[in-house]
Amino acid sequence: MAKNKRVRITNERLNSYGTRVLTAGMDVSQYERNPVLLYMHERGQVIGYVKDLKVEGDEVTGELMFDEASELSQRCKKQWEFGSLKMVSVGIDVLELSEDKKHLVEGQTSPTITRSKLFEVSVVDIGANDDAIVLMRDGKRLEMGKDGESPLPKLNHNKNQEKKMNKEEFALLLGLPADASEEAIKAKVAKLKADAAERETLAKENDALQLSRIETAVEGAIAEKKISADKKAHFIELGKKVGIESLNATFDAMSAQVKLSQVVGHQGAAPQGQTWQKLSDVPSDKIMELRKSQPDEYKRLFKAEYGYECEIED
Repeated sequence: MAKNKRVRITNERLNSYGTRVLTAGMDVSQYERNPVLLYMHERGQVIGYVKDLKVEGDEVTGELMFDEASELSQRCKKQWEFGSLKMVSVGIDVLELSEDKKHLVEGQTSPTITRSKLFEVSVVDIGANDDAIVLMRDGKRLEMGKDGESPLPKLNHNKNQEKKMNKEEFALLLGLPADASEEAIKAKVAKLKADAAERETLAKENDALQLSRIETAVEGAIAEKKISADKKAHFIELGKKVGIESLNATFDAMSAQVKLSQVVGHQGAAPQGQTWQKLSDVPSDKIMELRKSQPDEYKRLFKAEYGYECEIED
């Protein structure tokens, strides 16, 4: 068997506990930052990592990389290559369950896991079926391996009572009495939606106003020759990040651009024990001397004075 053969980590098949996990609802972003490979879902039994994790169609696949840093990892690698170990299992946090018919398949007895988060992948000996899994829900580990007891609720279990409880909880969540009527609940939901739409509209208007103020500030800086026109897009993006107040403060600290030919004065080496901080510190009769003899120092002082780089023509 090839050492880095790609394996199916999970898919949407129905397992022996009557549930299944939707691949589209599985968040793998956190796992990709730490693609740990365990043995039998045991913390502290790290045997490698998963390389090149891919989510394609209804499958999550990857390549198993055994680090061989421990006797266990070396043994698992040999057994994997030999074929005596050949099952992979995932550990996921259950975020959302659904009994919607569109998510159910023939023979399913527990709700479908529509949203989950992948947190580990393990090499296992025997799973619940071809796609063994370990689940976490409400901070508790739910064993889904061979011979385990299903921790998930059954479909149609006291459905009327569940519906009543859900309605009461929903009413309380909305700030209404537990026995609120459906009309009252609908009216409250409609008001919340209207309020949300109004907030969204106000937020968009505020964003547009802020953008207009930023663009006006940038246009003003260009007119005052504090920045060049080709830097307009850059400073607009800067304004979006730091806000109009910080952008204005930046422009206030900048002086108008001048051409080198307009800079009157001279340069030269600073007196012993003294360092020029900006171009205006240099005596006017030394500026040209400094420009010729120490062009790099001249450029540094120019940038400190005017806020941008200058080019010195030969």
